[in-house]
Amino acid sequence: MIQEACMSRRSWDLAFTADPEEVAALRRIMRLHLGMWGLHDVTDEAQLCVSELVSNVITHVGAGTPATLAVSMNGTRLRIEVHDPDPRALPTLVDGTSDSEGGRGMVLVDAVADCWGVLLHQDRKVTWCELKTGLNASNGHVSTAGVMRAELLLGPYRTAGLPQEPGLGRLGAAMAEEAVIEVIADVLHWLRAHGCDPEEILDRAQTHFEVQIGSTP
Repeated sequence: MIQEACMSRRSWDLAFTADPEEVAALRRIMRLHLGMWGLHDVTDEAQLCVSELVSNVITHVGAGTPATLAVSMNGTRLRIEVHDPDPRALPTLVDGTSDSEGGRGMVLVDAVADCWGVLLHQDRKVTWCELKTGLNASNGHVSTAGVMRAELLLGPYRTAGLPQEPGLGRLGAAMAEEAVIEVIADVLHWLRAHGCDPEEILDRAQTHFEVQIGSTP
């Protein structure tokens, strides 16, 4: 198969103030990073988890609390953590039919996450959850039909310099990108040779791609 381990998904964290106004911005940042990581299929679930974990801090610790969002890969699962400075205010999981407002956010997290929990430290706590991604490896890709078809198409280009060993980091990723560019250029030459308008085809392909991944303007 084409380079399976060329995607670098480095863990990252972001300090923020736990205010309701910050939730939308954190959701956008999460969507941006997951798009860069090729994890479009779990974006909605990840954004929901971020909203609920942050809202939990606002509700039970207090608005204006300094907190940190940390995102990483745990094997093939996406791990989302929210750190806050109060180890006493623990998130609770209540019956969804209860009249109590507290704990309902964690019910939503429990419904979409593969697992979740709380880590207690002397001066802080970490509320975390993990989502299944469909990855074949932590630095691999999601094997959708479109990705598999692209790999078959790229196959002959491996002999023209595309590395076959996994885990080559940035160099492997750069060479894979060059192979993709060569494929696209060859297809455009084929379209032109058959009397088609390459620019029109590119526009249609871009529209088709955006529809498939559910991108927004």
